[in-house]
Amino acid sequence: MLTAATIDSALRLALNEDAPWGDITGEAFIPAGAAARADLRAREDGVLAGIDVFARAFTLVDPSVAIELHAADGDAFTAGEVLATVSGPARAVLQAERIALNFCQRMSGIASVTRRFVDAADGRARIVDTRKTTPGLRAFEKHAVVCGGGHNHRFGLSDAVMAKDNHLAVLTGEGLSVAEAIRQARTRLPHTTRIEVEVDRLDQVPAVLEGEADIIMLDNFTPAQLREGVELISGRAVVEASGNVTLDTIPEIAATGVDVISSGALTHSVRSIDLGLDLVLTNPAGN
Repeated sequence: MLTAATIDSALRLALNEDAPWGDITGEAFIPAGAAARADLRAREDGVLAGIDVFARAFTLVDPSVAIELHAADGDAFTAGEVLATVSGPARAVLQAERIALNFCQRMSGIASVTRRFVDAADGRARIVDTRKTTPGLRAFEKHAVVCGGGHNHRFGLSDAVMAKDNHLAVLTGEGLSVAEAIRQARTRLPHTTRIEVEVDRLDQVPAVLEGEADIIMLDNFTPAQLREGVELISGRAVVEASGNVTLDTIPEIAATGVDVISSGALTHSVRSIDLGLDLVLTNPAGN
């Protein structure tokens, strides 16, 4: 999902946004021949994600910059730990610093929150993300979820079928039954494609089961309603819980017997992890 081409494309946009005509501060203050060595250091505990993105930001600015990685995506780290070391031309290191940190801090924030969600579920349900991602950065954020031990829901509208409340409202307006609509949709899909349907009331479940949906999302259900939904579905479809999902509610939701818990909070409202680049000029005179 997070390919080299995707990384380079996003980084080039970010680097160009930050220094469209070059880094005038670096050019004015830093001697052309100055070299620098910098450590990527954690300021707080967390889970690492985006270390390859971090490294690539520097080499896109200047291929001569060398990166030594001391940790890998998915590794837990503690405050004070050095995660990578960057060395090379000082101007290039300083120019790439902010963009490299922005990506790695944001992705590590997502991975860290995801790990806490996964731990709270304690193996009773799979934690998955949603499409509530930053536009243009979905591949990065979904990669970070995986680094934290979570799983990805569909990547977008093109790779999975999910009929939500507004789809069902259109069907009702057209006078079609949900069960028949599901059956008709399956005839138009590859045999490898599963169908998920979202419901927000228990009385909608029987029609979805009649249509033989593969996955049923119970949206904004209370824990008591989730337990009732799991009992009603009785193994005839994968059960996904969504809505009102927080770190505090995860244990109770997982205890209801649902198979999957999806949460937009993994990506849409995460605080970036505090990482810093501690830099020391190794050749300040340019000799």
